[in-house]
Amino acid sequence: MITGASRGLGAGMATRFAEHGLLLGLCARTEPDAPPGTRSFTESVDVTDAAAVERFASTVADVLGPVDLWVNNAGVLEPMGPQRSHDAAAVDRALLVNIGGVANGTRSFTRRARTWTPGRRVLVNISSGAATSIYEGWSIYGATKAAVDHFTEIVAAEEPDLTCHAVAPGVVDTEMQAQIRTHEESTFPAVGRFRARHEAGAWNSPAWVADHLLGLLAGTLAPGEVVYRVPDEPRRSGSLS
Repeated sequence: MITGASRGLGAGMATRFAEHGLLLGLCARTEPDAPPGTRSFTESVDVTDAAAVERFASTVADVLGPVDLWVNNAGVLEPMGPQRSHDAAAVDRALLVNIGGVANGTRSFTRRARTWTPGRRVLVNISSGAATSIYEGWSIYGATKAAVDHFTEIVAAEEPDLTCHAVAPGVVDTEMQAQIRTHEESTFPAVGRFRARHEAGAWNSPAWVADHLLGLLAGTLAPGEVVYRVPDEPRRSGSLS
């Protein structure tokens, strides 16, 4: 199960999971395309709508069976720039999606997991290095991801029968990264770092991130902490050093 699966990291992870034959429940505000190679159920869902998330979770479980891996991936980047210039509605939306959406998905999964036949079940809430780094111009995004980290640590304590991790995927070259690179230093002073990574090809692919999540599911990857950062993917041939 992946939220925010219509593009970017979510769509890339879905494609990788399909290559491994996993059954997929995929949702986003725009209904995701089902990747070839496996059974999928897709739907347009706004993760800020708790009732809609609940309905989708029930349908996925009815159609595909109990969920073994639930990935709360849906998130928004804006507003960016100094907090004094933020639009209040954009701030509210970011809080609702980046924190509220994660809480809605987590609740829908953990409620159901208690009723399913015992087995290894994994909750992944997608976080970011911005949760612990000071990026001027990224106050709301960084704060929401820090909230995701701490929220997941508490859920892990409350749900000892589940494997729970807040996973920072590293820098993944998605539409969100392209959006970051459009900003000027006046609104996001660290933009040069992200532009340099793009020029060097120094990013993690969605498949690389997905493989680490599959390791969590299989139990072959067992981080000692709830908050886990995916390591940098080895550079591809032709990338700059």
